[in-house]
Amino acid sequence: MRAALWLMSLFAVAVASALLASNNVGTVSIFWTPYRFDVSLNLVLFGLVLVLLTLHWAQRALTALFELPKQAKRWRLLQKERAAHAALLEGMAYFMEGRFLRARKSAEAVLAREKSLNEAGEVIEHAGALRSVAHILAAESAHALQDKTSRQLHLNLALQEPPSGHSGLRQSLVEGSMLRAARWSLDDRDAAESLLWLDRLPQGVSRRTLAMRLRLKAARLAGEPSQALDTALLLIKHRAFTAEAAASMIRSLVFELIAKTHEQGQMQRLWARLGEAQRQSPDLAIQAAQHWLVLRGDAAVARAWLKPIWLRLQQDPAKISKVQELKLIQALDQSFSGADTQDEKDWLVTIEAAQKANPRNALLQYLSGRLCQKRQLWGKAQALLSQAAPVLQDAVVRRQAWRSLAELAEQREDLPAALQALKKASLD
Repeated sequence: MRAALWLMSLFAVAVASALLASNNVGTVSIFWTPYRFDVSLNLVLFGLVLVLLTLHWAQRALTALFELPKQAKRWRLLQKERAAHAALLEGMAYFMEGRFLRARKSAEAVLAREKSLNEAGEVIEHAGALRSVAHILAAESAHALQDKTSRQLHLNLALQEPPSGHSGLRQSLVEGSMLRAARWSLDDRDAAESLLWLDRLPQGVSRRTLAMRLRLKAARLAGEPSQALDTALLLIKHRAFTAEAAASMIRSLVFELIAKTHEQGQMQRLWARLGEAQRQSPDLAIQAAQHWLVLRGDAAVARAWLKPIWLRLQQDPAKISKVQELKLIQALDQSFSGADTQDEKDWLVTIEAAQKANPRNALLQYLSGRLCQKRQLWGKAQALLSQAAPVLQDAVVRRQAWRSLAELAEQREDLPAALQALKKASLD
């Protein structure tokens, strides 16, 4: 479209010039004593246009001539800058290829070429960012080569680069350098140094998924399960793990924390930190309740933690494994003291209803019998434990059932039955 417009304009100018020249009969007289020259006005106008064009092109030629040194200098700068960028790309390619020694040499070549440009008085706008990236590449290569001295030197130089160019880019390079330093310390198994680098990060950066993953690894390596648990819960909110991996990780961290908890207040705070999904986990709830009882905490609290698992067992037994069911029964058995409280009365009603709904479940018979024994309901306890003891699969629970039967026989002053029950308990 533009070419067509130019062509139409050119034709319009040509037509206008032809019309003007054909009807122009004027002359120009030039007096040069003692001579007189009469020249056509069209020729004079043509000559003026020709002179103006000649002067214009002469001026452009002189300008281009005087610009040749600057252009040559600009070309040399461009070539050196391209060489520096090519060396950086080459170093990154070597690093990705696993040729770390060549990658470090290429990064050092980038620094050397940028330095030569700076000494020549030619400053690249993004020189600071170029040097920072080259230093980080050299540090990464040194880390892969186990050269900690060179790695630390390049890291310090990258962090000490003066701000230049775009401030956001500079900030990103500094934060990236600190994240790389945290990962290097983690690779060196220096968890304290890695956590120190992560603590120096701005708050917004420290909540990024990469930073939290590094913090989780460092906290676990440093033996800080509490910090690792907080970080893992944040990562789960960010959906950084699959459901199976998250459940396994939280379970191991909570187990570790439970083992290190020695006060009831700490145990309550730990339980409060867990999400609803973690509290519904059978393994976590059972382990927490058992440890709570070891700490001599209120048994009603332990039963409250276990109640969701108990309800799930009654509603859908397939969701609870046999091992988990056994541990749940044992934890509930430990929590009952036979005290005349409304909570234990309610549990007795619930357990008896569950046992009647599943009369062939030996574990429910055992739990119901044990609770009846503790509440001094000797007849019910005798009947239930007598049915459960011979068919219980777990040796520990079976032994406890026989011992309970021996205690009940002693209550009746039936010495032969007590001895017989104790004999069966000793055989397990």
